[in-house]
Amino acid sequence: MDTNEVIKRAKRALDGYISYRKLVLLVLVLLVVLLYCGPSIFRLVLHTRPSTLGEDTASRSLALRLDRFWQAAQELDTHILHVPPLPDEQPFLPYVGNGFLGVTLDPESPVYIRSGRSLSLAVGYRPITLVSLDGHVVKEAVVTEYTSGVVQRIQSWEGVGSQLGALDVLYHTYAHRTMPSLLLQDIKVNNPTDQDVIVEVEQMGLGDWPNAVTDVIKLQHGEGEHEYKVVTGSMETPSSPGKVIPIAIVTLKVPPSLQVKSRMSSTLHVVTAVNYTDPVARQAFPAAKEKALQSAIAVLKHAVTSSTKRLRQEHMQVWRELWSSGFGISHSRAENALNGDLINATIYHVLSQAPAPLHEVLTSEEQRSSILRDIAYAEGCYGGHHTLQAERLWSHLSNIEDVNRVVGYWLLTLEKQGCHQLVRAGANGIMQAMILSFGGLRFKNQHLEFNTHPKDLHRDYFFRRVSYGNSTHLNISVAVQEEDYKAVIYAALDRSDRNYYACDAGCLDHPVELKQEKQTFPVKLTDPVTAILYITSDPRHMEELKHTIHVKEIALAPAHEHHVIAMHRHGHKWGGLPTLFWITIIALILIFHLFLVKLVINEYCGGDNKTRYRKLSDF
Repeated sequence: MDTNEVIKRAKRALDGYISYRKLVLLVLVLLVVLLYCGPSIFRLVLHTRPSTLGEDTASRSLALRLDRFWQAAQELDTHILHVPPLPDEQPFLPYVGNGFLGVTLDPESPVYIRSGRSLSLAVGYRPITLVSLDGHVVKEAVVTEYTSGVVQRIQSWEGVGSQLGALDVLYHTYAHRTMPSLLLQDIKVNNPTDQDVIVEVEQMGLGDWPNAVTDVIKLQHGEGEHEYKVVTGSMETPSSPGKVIPIAIVTLKVPPSLQVKSRMSSTLHVVTAVNYTDPVARQAFPAAKEKALQSAIAVLKHAVTSSTKRLRQEHMQVWRELWSSGFGISHSRAENALNGDLINATIYHVLSQAPAPLHEVLTSEEQRSSILRDIAYAEGCYGGHHTLQAERLWSHLSNIEDVNRVVGYWLLTLEKQGCHQLVRAGANGIMQAMILSFGGLRFKNQHLEFNTHPKDLHRDYFFRRVSYGNSTHLNISVAVQEEDYKAVIYAALDRSDRNYYACDAGCLDHPVELKQEKQTFPVKLTDPVTAILYITSDPRHMEELKHTIHVKEIALAPAHEHHVIAMHRHGHKWGGLPTLFWITIIALILIFHLFLVKLVINEYCGGDNKTRYRKLSDF
C-alpha cells in the first residue's frame, strides 16, 4: 500500500460518522496519554536552556554569556544568581574568601577578617570596584564557580532607546589561595558598538571605620609610577578584651573613568592587599601596625609584578585540588529534602573561611610536612552520627550572618567529633573531615568503617576520593536498586600504595581485595547495629576483626518501603506519576460509570416503554 492510499483512507475515516461513544473513548485515551507523558515532557522543558527570543538586547547578551556556565550549573559545580533572582534560583550568597580575608560581592560589603573560628569581624573598608554607564540600563548575574574559587559578575549595559547593542562588563573576583593577603578583581569592558564610550569607575573605599588613617604612596613597577591608597587602623575583638588588631590595607588607585574605543575592550586589574596580626596591647599597636603595613606592601609588590593569568591559575589550581575529593547524592523531590546544590554551596563557604597552609607560599617545608602528617592520621574522625540529617548544619546561606553561623557550627562539630587534627590542617583536612561526616565514615584502630544505619540508605550516595593516608584514595558509593529497593555498596581504589581489603557488616564473609574496579557488598543489618562496611590494608587485622564484632544476628537489610523511595524520586507516595494523574484517573472512572448508568437507564426507560406497556395491557 503506497502513501497516497494511506492518506485517502485516513481522510475517509475522518469524513465518516464518529459515534458519541467512540468520541468519548478517543478523548479518554488522549487524556490518559497526555497525563502519562506530560510530566516527563514538562521536566524535559525545565532542564533546557532558557530561551532569549523576544528579549531586549541586554538580556540576550547576558544569556549568551551565561550559556557557557549552563552545564556546570546542572552538575552543581557552579551557582548562577540573577539580579534580582529568578523564581527558581537559590539565593546563595556570592562570596570569596581564603581563610584570612573574605568579602561578599555586594558593593557595600566590608572586608571580613578572622575572629574565632570564622571570618566574622567586619572591617570598615569596602574593597569592591564597580563600573557604570550613564543613560544605560543594566542586566546582571553573579556566577560562583565552586571548583575554582572565583566569583564572576556579568553585566550587560544597554542605552535607553539605543539600537547599537549592549556593552558587556565582566568581573573576576577572588581571594588568592597561595598569597592569602591578596584580594584581586579583574574587570573587562567589551564595547561591540560603533561608538567610543566612557564608563565611570567607582572604588568604594573607606566606610565606617572611625580610627582609620588614609594615605597615598607611589610604587615603581611596569611602565612607571603607580599610586596606591593606604588605610591603617585597628579593630577590637570580644575574644581579646583590652587588646586591638592592627590592620593595614593597600590598594591600587583606579581612575574615575575609562574610555573604551569602538569594537575594542579595556581592562582593569585591581589589587588589594590586606594584612593584620594577632591582637596586641594598645601600647604595642604602632610597631605592630607598621609591621603589618610593610608586609602588605611586600605582598602587593609581588602581585603587581606577576602575570595576571599566572596569579589566577595558581589560585584556581589550589581550589581544583581541594575539590578533587567530594560527595554526591541523588536528587530528591521530597519536601524540604537536602540536595546537592545546598551541600556544595555549604562546602564552598566552609572552605572559603578555612586557610590552606599546605599551599601558601610562606609555609616552610617543615610546616608542610607537619600538615601532611595531620591529614594522614585521622584516627577517631568522624565520631558522631552522620551530618546529612543535622538541620542546623544545612540552614539558609542568603546573607553573611547565615554563612558565618553555619561555618561556625561546622568547624565546631568537626572539632568536637574527633576531627581536630584535620581541621588544624586547614582546607585540605576540613574537606576530608566533611566527607567522612556525611556518611558516618570513621577511622578507628587500623581500619575505616562505614557507620550509617541501613534505614538511612534510601538515596544514592557517592563518596569521591576519601583519603586513607596521603597515598591512598577510596571511592565508596551506595545505590538503591530499582527492582527491589534494596541498597548495595560499591567500593573501589582510586589510587593506592598497597593492597586494601573490605568486608561487610559482621565481617563473617571472606575479605574482598579492593581494586580500581568496583567491588559489590550487600547492606546487612546486625543486632546490635554495627558498621555496614570495614576497610583496611592489613588482612590479618581484617581476619581478627570478625571476632571482635559481637552481634546476635546478621541478615540482609530489609528493602525500603515503596512510598519512601517514591517520595524522594517523585515528590509523592504514588510512584512514578504525579498525584494529579491518579486523581484524574479516578475522576474519569467515575465519569465512565455515570455514563454507563445513563446508557442503561436510557435503554430501559427510553423508546421501548410504550411497546412494553402495550404488551402488558394485552393481559
